[in-house]
Amino acid sequence: MARDGDVPTIFNPKRVRAPSVIITSEEVVEADRGIDVERERPNGPPTPLSPRAPLTPQTSVSSAPPLTTQPSLQHTFSESAASSQDEERQVQNKGCPRSCCSRIAKKIYYGVCVTFTLVASWVTVTHCIKYLYLQDYSPIHSADFSMFNNYTSRFRTHHLYNAPFFTAWFCTNWLILFYPIYLMVMLIHNKCKSANAIACDAFNDFKEKGFTFARFLSRCALFCFLWVVTIYMYTYSLKILLSTDVVALFATNVSCIYLLSWVILHEQFVGVRIVAAILCDTGIALLAYMDGITGNSTLGGVVLAACAAAGFAIFKVLFRKVMGEVNTGQRALFFSILGIVNATLLWPVCLALYLTGTELLPAHRMPWMHLLIASVALLVFHMGFQFGNLVTYNIFVSLALIVAVPVSAALDVVLYGVCFEGMKLSGIILIAVGFSLVMLPDNWPDYIMRLLRWSRRRQRGNDGSGRNRDTVDYRTGYIRSHLRSPSGRVR
Repeated sequence: MARDGDVPTIFNPKRVRAPSVIITSEEVVEADRGIDVERERPNGPPTPLSPRAPLTPQTSVSSAPPLTTQPSLQHTFSESAASSQDEERQVQNKGCPRSCCSRIAKKIYYGVCVTFTLVASWVTVTHCIKYLYLQDYSPIHSADFSMFNNYTSRFRTHHLYNAPFFTAWFCTNWLILFYPIYLMVMLIHNKCKSANAIACDAFNDFKEKGFTFARFLSRCALFCFLWVVTIYMYTYSLKILLSTDVVALFATNVSCIYLLSWVILHEQFVGVRIVAAILCDTGIALLAYMDGITGNSTLGGVVLAACAAAGFAIFKVLFRKVMGEVNTGQRALFFSILGIVNATLLWPVCLALYLTGTELLPAHRMPWMHLLIASVALLVFHMGFQFGNLVTYNIFVSLALIVAVPVSAALDVVLYGVCFEGMKLSGIILIAVGFSLVMLPDNWPDYIMRLLRWSRRRQRGNDGSGRNRDTVDYRTGYIRSHLRSPSGRVR
């Protein structure tokens, strides 16, 4: 409890100082006689006679009456020790903002790890699916397969992989593991809760929002259709374009998300994000016409990749509009049910496309390894994309989409000898600039003004005249200004 006369400091506003000492007339007399009171004390460290070190009533002189003070020295020392321990505990709990172990620093470290994980998984997904279209899956020529080859020769056989819808369906099935993984993490974190209690909490939250079982399944079916169509367009565009072009085009979904949020969710209007959307559209146009207009399928591939980005933006905005604010358990449960609906309802579509010859699968050797790697990497990417903001700032999650572009470009150069120049390079750069502008906060002019003011103060403090130098006393937290006279001396 603060007492009268306390002056709180900047770094410790709740510091409690020791109470002032009431000096009586007897103490004044003793001080005039020159008696060394502290030398006569039987216990305790010697302290000077000052208002901040009160004397005890036990201190006495044989030829003089005892001193009268409030409170006792032992009580004062115990209070000061307790207050110092409280201060140290508060400093340890609070953490210095300049320390490498503070809360902000830990979030930044986690953000770097999340960004690295998302970039690695997204690039793995893209290049594995691209590799599926480039490989020739011819049968292994040996005596063991001669009878099998003779039997299959009567049917139409092929050695290429051309099944974008099957790829999208197969990868989406792995979303079923969303909620089981979430349950395992929650059971490790909350040892007192059972799996049934955690699952019931998620279902009860949906019931409180007015979702019936039929309504919930209908919403899941709608979002499942939108999700599979988005992944289908992304995988089909990889058949036509390079991996880097598709990754860059998919990164334009951030501008689509802002435009849809502004129209549907009525979010704040920010003019620089409109400029960012224009730059992203310009980059898409440059990529669309980088190989000319006629005689190639580049335009169709760019349109598919841009539609995939728009579909992902529609999925995110509609999910927030229809489902509302959901917690981590509800989100994990929703994606698991989405995977179940996909596996249950859409397998006849895959079978129909294969039987009609619209999609081709290798007759002798299926690339299961690459499909499994792409599916697991896609699951890791979406789990990090959905839950990464729980451990770090959301900007680190979004930055993974644009950081994946140079990583994918390096792999294209190394693996396929691709050369980025002309309209292709210009389009990728414009998309990256537009992405960066969308990531600016709503009050970005305030940050720029603060930066300009700080730079001006720094220039005034480091100029040759040295008329004004401000230094910070880190022990007390006060700013001391040193003014120099024309002669150069500090006043």
